[in-house]
Amino acid sequence: MQALPKSQLLRFVEQAYHLARRAVARYSSKFSKRRYTLHQHIVLLCLKMRKNTTYRTLLDELIEMPRIRSALDLEELPSPSTLCKAFNRLDMAVWRVLLNLSVTLLPTNGVVGIDASGFDRSHASKHYTKRTKLTIQQLKVTLLVDTRSNAILDVHVTTTRKHDSQIAPSLLKRNTGDVAILLGDKGYDDQKIRALARETGVRPLIKHREFSSLHRAWNARLDADLYGQRSQNETVNSRLKRKYGAFVRSRRWWKQFREITLVCLVHNLDKALAS
Repeated sequence: MQALPKSQLLRFVEQAYHLARRAVARYSSKFSKRRYTLHQHIVLLCLKMRKNTTYRTLLDELIEMPRIRSALDLEELPSPSTLCKAFNRLDMAVWRVLLNLSVTLLPTNGVVGIDASGFDRSHASKHYTKRTKLTIQQLKVTLLVDTRSNAILDVHVTTTRKHDSQIAPSLLKRNTGDVAILLGDKGYDDQKIRALARETGVRPLIKHREFSSLHRAWNARLDADLYGQRSQNETVNSRLKRKYGAFVRSRRWWKQFREITLVCLVHNLDKALAS
């Protein structure tokens, strides 16, 4: 009998499993109960994010997915609380390593856009909040996006109103080897950012706020075709919200930060499968 072709979901699981095995050890410590591996936990958390669902619903669906369970060597499924605790234990550093590894799956060109967007910190409907005159506090999420494949190179998350010009330097320093040209809108108009970029061998292509005719002239001289690629950031921001949700499910800020990083990782895995 001819073997069934692999589904997109199975290929996603296999790719995520491969990255997890590269990123972390099999178990968190020598005292681990060794019932489930860190690799299995990571892939299940990626699956939960990809399907934009709850722990309980994911595990219920996995009952009817023998090929997925087989790919993960899962003889029995963990409980929802086990997965929740696994997410709590996995440090942000682990998700950053996984995000960095996921970028290697995609072709990049070094032309990188930087832009910020907001994610709701509650899943209350907009209609309800408007009717009750409530406001939803948002996370400010800043992405570094390679314009060739829409790979997310890095992410910065904050609950404060920190200005774009204060966020860009840390992202730039962490990714100097992957950025050749930095594209930014007027929110990143800061001479310190331009100076830092040039010091690290990066060409800054950032629009000036137009306070004078000189600023307008500088903007007119920007390479319009190259700068136009910055729109890829808006495409990625829109895709994240449409496919994985415009809000975070976690209640605590540190879990919300990890959740956003996990979203970026899943995005890269999906893009790698589509390319």
